[in-house]
Order: sequence, then structure tokens, then C-alpha cells
Amino acid sequence: MSFFTLIELGWQPFFQQQLSLSEWESCIPARVSERHRSQLVVLSEQGKHIIPMCPELTDSTVGDWLLINRNQCFERLLDRSTSFTRKAAGSKIELQQIAANVDTVFIVCALNNNFKLNRIERYLTLTNEAGAEAVVVLTKADLCDDPVIYIRQVQALDPMLMVESVNALASDTLQQLSPWIKPGKTVALLGSSGVGKSTLVNTLSGDAQQDTQSAREDDDRGRHTTTSRSLHLLKGGGLLLDTPGMRELQLSGCELGLEQTFRDIESLATSCRFSDCQHGCEPGCAVRSALAAGSLPQRRWESYFKLLREQALNAESLAQRRAREKATVKYHLSVQKQARQLKQE
Repeated sequence: MSFFTLIELGWQPFFQQQLSLSEWESCIPARVSERHRSQLVVLSEQGKHIIPMCPELTDSTVGDWLLINRNQCFERLLDRSTSFTRKAAGSKIELQQIAANVDTVFIVCALNNNFKLNRIERYLTLTNEAGAEAVVVLTKADLCDDPVIYIRQVQALDPMLMVESVNALASDTLQQLSPWIKPGKTVALLGSSGVGKSTLVNTLSGDAQQDTQSAREDDDRGRHTTTSRSLHLLKGGGLLLDTPGMRELQLSGCELGLEQTFRDIESLATSCRFSDCQHGCEPGCAVRSALAAGSLPQRRWESYFKLLREQALNAESLAQRRAREKATVKYHLSVQKQARQLKQE
């Protein structure tokens, strides 16, 4: 059986401060490494444990810290330092947890037909909203004639953004990622299918922990290889959280993330003549002036406007659902109260 120290698992003062003295003496901190329909796989100083799913764990996700007692029974879930959520895929009006307690996100994009700045901006918004550090990792550099062209395009999104191009199959090129892969630090891999996330996990860990598949030859579209989120401890220290490729990443409640990802547009908007400028036909619109001058690319403005409308629509839908649920609960309580009064009469 493998044993781990809390530091190796990513334990930080933020989590320590949430424990009372009695909990520290009677409970064991454990970190979720896999989440299945009926159970969680967690890692602790005592090794690997299986925790049956219960109502209190419905909202749990890979990366979470929880407390278990000496009998390996669930006690409570700890607050998260960072949390990644998205609107559930399809027509469901609810938020879905993606990962928790992540320090750095590797936004993985392949240097082929998969390369899309709009998609990178979407992942950046999610990462900035969560409060984690973002690093764009451009894979399959060995198959690209001039990776520098793509690096410059990504760097233009934000001069402070870290961008690395790698060959996921060559461990020597992955040394560029070592500043973020440190003992006790958790790195999550986000990206669509077929960009090389599972290959990165295998090369960085020096072990074939994840199955891999090649992209389709006709259009470079990826095939789903990873089907569930999982946390991997690396031999040299650090933790990698792999996620399945997400063909649909709907944003909700990402106002701050949008502001940070598109801070150039947000800054321009403060120079508009009217504080409530909609950047349409209003006179003195700094955004429209920048578009006309070419200093703000049309593609970036359209990407920002699309994400802005999307997150506002999803946030409104979620708020309406919560209001309906609250009204339903209130109605049922009133009915129960009336029933009790009739019985007393």
C-alpha cells in the first residue's frame, strides 16, 4: 500500500485553519483523487480509501479535501481554495463542478486544426474566475513548421500570460513546465479532446497512467480518451489533475473572469463618453474607435461579446431556477402548515 504525506497531497495552511483541535485529533484529512457514481477514491497519510457516496458529497469533485474518521467514514467537506465550475452540458440548468483546490491550470491546445484563440479565451475566463494561475501549453510543436507564430498570437491576448510550446512525447521539452510542477502543488489540465492531455500526464509521470489515442487524420478532431477526472502524484513531486476533453464549456457566474481575461476591452470601455455605453452606435465609444483603428481585433471583440452574453444568459437561467425552487419549497411549507391547522380543528 502506498502512503503519502499531507504536503505531497497538496495540504496547505488554508485547509489546516478550517480544522478544530478535536477534529485534528479525531479525523484524517483525505483528498479526492477519483469520483464515481457511487463512491469516491481518496488519498490520505494512511493510503487509499473508498468512501461511499452520500447526500453530503453530491457536490464533491476531484481535488476536494474532506475529513474522515478513524473508521474511514465521511465527516465533512472542507472549503475550497479554488473552484472550477461550468453550466452542465445540454439543457440542464445547473452548475457542474469540474475540479477544486488547483494552483495552476495548463490550458492545453494542439498546434493543428485544434488551435483556436476563442477556445483559449474561454478556458482563460474559467481559470481567472477560479483564481488559479494560467499557463497556455501548445502541444505537438514537433509537427508544426513554426510554433512561434502561434505563440505570438496567444501572447497577444495578454502580455503577462505564460505560453509554452512542447512535444508531449519528449520529456526533455517538458522541462519548460517544471517551474509550475513542484511538490505539494496541483496542476490541472484543461483542453478539448485529442490535444495531448493524457500524453502529457504519461510523460510527466514517467508512467503510462492514462490511455492515449491519436486524433482523426481527416480533421485533427480528438477522440475522448480520458472519461473521468483523476488526480495523479508525480514521482518528482507535484500533482496532476487530468480532465476529460470538454466539447461544451458553458460559462456561468464568470463576471470577474471575463473582466480579467478581456481587461484590454474593459479598460477601453472606461474611456467611452457614456458610462452605460453599449458599444453600438453611441457617440464617443472608445471600443468602436479601437475597432475602426485596428488596435482592437474584430475577432477578440466578437469573442468577448459572445462570452458576455452567454454567461449573463446562463446566470439568469440559474437565478430563475433557484427562485422557482425557493417558491416551491415555500408553497409546500404553507400547505403543510394549513394541513396541520385543519387537523387541530
